This record gives sequence, C-alpha cells and structure tokens, in this order.
Amino acid sequence: MALPQASRSIQHLLRGSSQAAWRLQRQWIGALLVTALGLAMVASLYLDVTSQAAIAGRQIQEITTEVSAVRQANADLQTKLAQITSTDAMEVRAAALGYQPVDSGTLEYVLVPGFQPPAPAILLAGATFKPSAATFPPEYSESLIAWLGRHFGGMNAAGTGGIR
Repeated sequence: MALPQASRSIQHLLRGSSQAAWRLQRQWIGALLVTALGLAMVASLYLDVTSQAAIAGRQIQEITTEVSAVRQANADLQTKLAQITSTDAMEVRAAALGYQPVDSGTLEYVLVPGFQPPAPAILLAGATFKPSAATFPPEYSESLIAWLGRHFGGMNAAGTGGIR
C-alpha cells in the first residue's frame, strides 16, 4: 500500500509544481512591475530636480541680462551727463542765457567783514583725527624684541624658567 500512497504524493507534487509555474510567473511580473515603478519614480525625481535647475539657470541668465542692460543704460546716462556738462556745451548754454566771459580788469571783489569760508570736507576730516600715543594701548606700540625680552628675559643658561 505504500506504493499507491507514494504515487499520490508524487501526483500532488506534480500538480503543485504545475500551479507554482503560473504563481512563479506572477511573482516575476510583479517584481518587474515594482522595479519599473521604482525606476519611474527615480526618473521623475531626476526630471524634477533637473527641471528646477534649468529654471534657476534660466532665471540667472535673465537677471544677468537685466543687470547688463541696466549697466549699459547707466553708462549711457553718464556719457550724456558728461556731454551736457562739458565746457563747450556749458559755454553755449551760458551764451544763450546772456552770460559773457569776464576779463580780469572788469571783476569787482566784495569783501565781507567777518566772513570765514568753510573748510573743504577732505581737509576737515584729516584735521579732526589726530592719533596720539594715548589712543593706542601699549600692547600695540610694543616691538617684538621688547615683547620677547619681557616674556623670555628671565631664562637662565639651562633654558628653564621665565616663561609665564
């Protein structure tokens, strides 16, 4: 009787292995789909980061273009100001307003008693700051040799002592 039981278990195994084939196929397809889904997620993340970097790069290019346009406009305005305030242009405008060149013989100076002209700002700034020895701490005016002598001056012949 052992033989029919063995044949039944073999048939059972064969039937189980025939079912396992389609299950195995399903597992492979599921694993393939999960892998494809993971790769799609990684690709979409990469695409998102790349697109954000491209957008930022384009914005930088636009801002750089705007900066160069503003610099060009500024240079054009400085050139126009230089042309307007040039000596020739000022003489033409002064003549149109009725001004005439002055000879040194026709000048009249008016002296105002007690008037003191203001000092130029450049000279005033230099005159107000006068560094003195009192403004600097002694550590900043001490030489390296004096510092070394003060810190290592008490060393004896053996090379010990005096270091604080």
